[in-house]
Amino acid sequence: MALSTADVAAGERLLTAAFVRLTLADVAYFTATGVAIYTLPLWVTGPIGADKSGAGLAFGAFAVSALILRPVAGRLADTRGRRPLLVGGALISAVGMLGTAYADNLVLVVLLRLLLGVAEAAFFVASIAALADLAPPSRMGEATSYNSLGLYLGLAFGPPLGEMLIRTAGFTAAWYGAAVLSLIAAVAAAGIKNLRSGVATGGRIRLIYWKAVPPALGFFASVVAMGALFAFGALQANAVGLMPASTPLFVYGLVVVAGRLSLARFLDRLPALMLGAAALVIIAGGLMIMAFWSTPLGMVLGAAVFATGVTLSTPAFFSAIFATAQPSERGAASGTASVFLDLAMGGGPMLLGLAAQAGGIPFAFGLAAAVALAGSGWILALSHHTHHAAR
Repeated sequence: MALSTADVAAGERLLTAAFVRLTLADVAYFTATGVAIYTLPLWVTGPIGADKSGAGLAFGAFAVSALILRPVAGRLADTRGRRPLLVGGALISAVGMLGTAYADNLVLVVLLRLLLGVAEAAFFVASIAALADLAPPSRMGEATSYNSLGLYLGLAFGPPLGEMLIRTAGFTAAWYGAAVLSLIAAVAAAGIKNLRSGVATGGRIRLIYWKAVPPALGFFASVVAMGALFAFGALQANAVGLMPASTPLFVYGLVVVAGRLSLARFLDRLPALMLGAAALVIIAGGLMIMAFWSTPLGMVLGAAVFATGVTLSTPAFFSAIFATAQPSERGAASGTASVFLDLAMGGGPMLLGLAAQAGGIPFAFGLAAAVALAGSGWILALSHHTHHAAR
């Protein structure tokens, strides 16, 4: 069994070569995802000819396969190692993105999104488990903040890149660009060292890590809110006359990146659950601004406030989840947390798409805000219970 540097090193060094390479792989992979986030709803409601509910269906369809495969990916990450899943997930993503360029109806788009769910399950679960391998336990919040820059740089620059490619060369160029970025992620991941290579198959490996479930419900609420902006941000920007339409997603990504850089060392000093509860309240506030202030300025301000909450939420919830996981359980913990990601990112846009079709996108934003507030209440109750149980 090969142990990570984080498991055996006496020091608390965080920014190793392996950590940086993992972050670079995340940048490439999630920039491809950012291109798809911008391109997909316009592709579905434009050339494909579907309506807003079809856009929500296409956006969330990947979660069906990802939801089923996350626990399996977690088991494989613990038994076979992180690197094969990172590389394989990125390669499958490249195939899915390339294939979408040639899909000419909603059924084919949905099928390809299911394939991208396989990629998402493998890459994301392995990436989070690898992060836990490489990060000193006392700096997990800081490590998540820095590593997540890959995700949010991708979400910041992926949508404008997609918009530029569509405007200059068409939808096909955007999907090709996403495929190339996925291939770059595979190359970067292939060279990562100091990751766990697996454990003996005779050991006890859990598909579901039950201790992760209570804090993961708060994570679920935050991701439902994220899905509202990802699925309908560009469409609402068009509706209120904000150009370019990728501006809310660009602002969102930049604010999160700036916040994660400036607050990284601060996050580990606060109780993770209380930080997560506060983050959900801020997220709800950003959604309400976008719901009730349907102007270009309202969209930009709402996206910025929303992003401030997201800056805090993911490090908080991942710190809470991994605090109770042993090194050989990190894949299972990551897979379990990711199940809630799929439930939220898949089911959320589908239900919010129906809400948007019936009452408009602002109504869908308001509904997502209510979910975030409910999640905050749950996490506050969980924090109270945990505090008293520890006394």
